[in-house]
Amino acid sequence: MQVNKTGHAPRRRVVDYAGAAVEEMTRYCAARPGSPSAVRRPQLFFRGELWIALLGPNLQEGIVGIGPTVAAALRAFDAQYLAGLRSPNERISPPVKSRQSCTVQLPRPTEC
Repeated sequence: MQVNKTGHAPRRRVVDYAGAAVEEMTRYCAARPGSPSAVRRPQLFFRGELWIALLGPNLQEGIVGIGPTVAAALRAFDAQYLAGLRSPNERISPPVKSRQSCTVQLPRPTEC
């Protein structure tokens, strides 16, 4: 990897990741046109080694999916979105079989 005078990688790399992420999201949504990701189009972020799909103002109040790839984050987002539509008694799910994606369900703040 090339490093510029400031000791950082060229900015073009960031653009390459963004373009690749948009393409991967487009392919994912085209293959699953009725999925929550395709219908709601969450924002994508890359933090550390993980992709984050977020619908809402922030991680605490929104619906979030996290995974090592864009597709894994979108699958986790879809699962969380659909889990939010079920009644509280239906939300208990079996253990996660795959280690490819990770889902985080954040508690919603209580209203006064």
